[in-house]
Amino acid sequence: MSEDAEATLVRYLRVQREALRWKLEGVSEREARMPMTPTGTNLLGLVKHVATVAADYFGGCVGRPFPEHLAWADDDAEDNADMWAGPDETRASVLALWDRVWAHADASIDELPLDAPAHVPWWGANADTTLHRLIVHMIAEVARHAGHADIVRETIDGAAGLRDGVSNLPEHDAAWWADYVARLRATAEAAGD
Repeated sequence: MSEDAEATLVRYLRVQREALRWKLEGVSEREARMPMTPTGTNLLGLVKHVATVAADYFGGCVGRPFPEHLAWADDDAEDNADMWAGPDETRASVLALWDRVWAHADASIDELPLDAPAHVPWWGANADTTLHRLIVHMIAEVARHAGHADIVRETIDGAAGLRDGVSNLPEHDAAWWADYVARLRATAEAAGD
């Protein structure tokens, strides 16, 4: 694989993770933790989850274990323990963990070739793989959760966009958006059941 291919993979991974982290900017501790879906999806939990997954994939799976024990990732941990911040965790502590995990992940990616062997025990028959496949997998994983965060954040305070300075939405005022949503709602209602 060429250097250009590796640089492209790394760039896409970094853009997605920066987008997800950015969704926490400007929200209160309460808003960051607030469950916004029937399954409890919340901004801080999304960030904690992705950090946990990145610690596994770019740590132990490539023979470079993340040096901190993440109790919520243990086999005997409460279900979904990585999807929310407990009372003893703060937005600052989760973001600090995020930064440490991604520094460790970047070191693994920088120091290993794309064809470096990796082993993902929970992938069953496909457990033996490469760093290249893990990077592709994590681009998809982070992008999926960044999309969740987009919706959660817009629900909290109306903030929308791809990343700081890049809204990726048409530039219109609140009245235009209200009319647009009303038109969509009317179209949905007219479609019936």
